[in-house]
Amino acid sequence: MTLKYDYIIAGSGLAGLSLLHALLTKDSLKQKNILVIDSAKKNLNDRTWCFWEKDAGPFESLVCHAWDTLQFFSPQVSKEFRMKEYKYKMIQSGDFYAKVLSLAQKYANVVFVEEQIQSIQEEINGASVRTDKTTYQGEYVFNSTSLFNPPMNEENTLLQHFMGWFIKTDTPVFNEKVATLMDFTLSQHHGATFMYMLPTSSTEALVEYTLFSPRVLEEREYVQALESYIEDKLGIHHYEITHQEFGVIPMSKAKFQASIGTQKRIINIGTAGGHTKPSTGYTFQFVQKHVSQMAEQLAHGKSPLVAMNWRDHMFLWYDMTLLEVLMSKRLSGEQIFSHLFKKVDPERILAFLANESGFWEEFAIRNAVPQVPFIVSGMKVLWD
Repeated sequence: MTLKYDYIIAGSGLAGLSLLHALLTKDSLKQKNILVIDSAKKNLNDRTWCFWEKDAGPFESLVCHAWDTLQFFSPQVSKEFRMKEYKYKMIQSGDFYAKVLSLAQKYANVVFVEEQIQSIQEEINGASVRTDKTTYQGEYVFNSTSLFNPPMNEENTLLQHFMGWFIKTDTPVFNEKVATLMDFTLSQHHGATFMYMLPTSSTEALVEYTLFSPRVLEEREYVQALESYIEDKLGIHHYEITHQEFGVIPMSKAKFQASIGTQKRIINIGTAGGHTKPSTGYTFQFVQKHVSQMAEQLAHGKSPLVAMNWRDHMFLWYDMTLLEVLMSKRLSGEQIFSHLFKKVDPERILAFLANESGFWEEFAIRNAVPQVPFIVSGMKVLWD
């Protein structure tokens, strides 16, 4: 027997639960029969999401800390800047999962199953998901699994990989009002390499070692880098590691499909739909914008497939060009960001990286970096 639903969400990570939240906050959609399929329930605090935002977003109540003053460091640039429009915000994934799951429990029409997804395919007037136990049909299937991901390899993809430690000290050492967005004063022999340092109190902070490179490192290399930075750069010798995270995010030139099938009833979301920003790996805010648009279109009786406009294509070209510069090693990440933060108002850089900049801001950013490497890479992206 095939069970039928209006909407099926394949995968209950950031993208899947963000979409579920967006659907349940629309009066015309919250009574739809919705199935969420994943091999395991999301209930662990396994990620910390940081992003910049102008106004209060849909998950503002979950923001555990926010900063309006940021720092950037490299061998050439040392800058502290106070933002006028944006705030840099932190959300813990455990809080996010709990909020969405708590909301979903209020709706008998929302069903969760813990099953292994084996395939997703198009059907007449819909799509189906086959698991290790049964088959489900829906008007639309929203996929955040890797089933339809394009091939990714060292030829077209860099990995953003990181290890982060939440540390606690015995005495006050941090200024919780100032966060370090990027500190490039590290060895760059693996590729673009920097530290985040996000203090949440005078005695607590997230310190994260981040790299853009073709391959991940051995665990001991992340540990050694964090220990060295905390002791030598921050001057902290006594601390407790209260929480640890590790992650790998693809930064890829591969072409992710927005939908699968001729009827466009299988919609890819999150990283599967290309909504991890290729040039930075930032995902949280791009997912929120995308699922909000999808829910809005469904609420008006339209297809949830969000069409890219010319500005979307322009920002994608910017992303691919920057990624090509990094992958070709025409410039290093430290060189690129040093040029930008030296010559451009940092808040305008953040607007650009959030796909929220205007023409003149982009003109200034294009002219702040060495022209030839970006022209060559930009042309190559157009030819590919």
